Amino acid sequence: MFIAVPTPTTQDGFDDSYVKSALVAVGDGKTAVIKSTLLPGTTQKLQALNPGKFILHSPEFLAEATASYDAAHPTRNIVGIPSESPDMRLRAEQVLRLLPPASFELICSSVESELIKYVNNVMLAMKVVQVNLVYDLAARLGADYAVLRDAIGADPRIGRSHLDPVHKSGHKNAKPGRGAGGDCFIKDFEAFRRLYAKAVGDMQGNALLDATVEKNISLLLNSGKDAELLQSVYGKKQ
Repeated sequence: MFIAVPTPTTQDGFDDSYVKSALVAVGDGKTAVIKSTLLPGTTQKLQALNPGKFILHSPEFLAEATASYDAAHPTRNIVGIPSESPDMRLRAEQVLRLLPPASFELICSSVESELIKYVNNVMLAMKVVQVNLVYDLAARLGADYAVLRDAIGADPRIGRSHLDPVHKSGHKNAKPGRGAGGDCFIKDFEAFRRLYAKAVGDMQGNALLDATVEKNISLLLNSGKDAELLQSVYGKKQ
């Protein structure tokens, strides 16, 4: 059984209640493959709560605007297992065979698969914020940002994605604006920031993540983009 349900981040923290509810429908001895974004360690906790079931994590890598295409044409298939055992690995291999083929396939620990998904979204969100800094600097210096964008995007280490400072999020009724918005970037960056502060917590790392969030919120609000999503994460009208 594949499970793809919301996993919100709110001012109270990460919410996995929808996942827990969905797991009730999975019978003992059956395999549940969670596609939702999970805070690292969640799959292991869910497995401990459901010892008669096999709970795996296989993150999705989708853009909101092209979700159907991305799901049918994945670039990566990753399956995380909560513990290393022949049964778990066998079931992970079976899941990989069910998924559409991808050029990169991996079976790893569920903590690793969970963290891979968060890092993916965090790095892309940071790229959007950095691009907005370059956009403002180019405007002040009289440079054409489109020229910079095309030249920078031609570097394969950087790539063309997420280099447009003004763009729409992929969700319905989205309006063009600046900043890393959408249903995933805002909530996942905040969850990552809290996790980093709790697990690592060095002052410079915290400051970098805090400043990125503050700048992103400013970009979103000043361009009228995704204010309602900010409110759902931070619990107050921005």
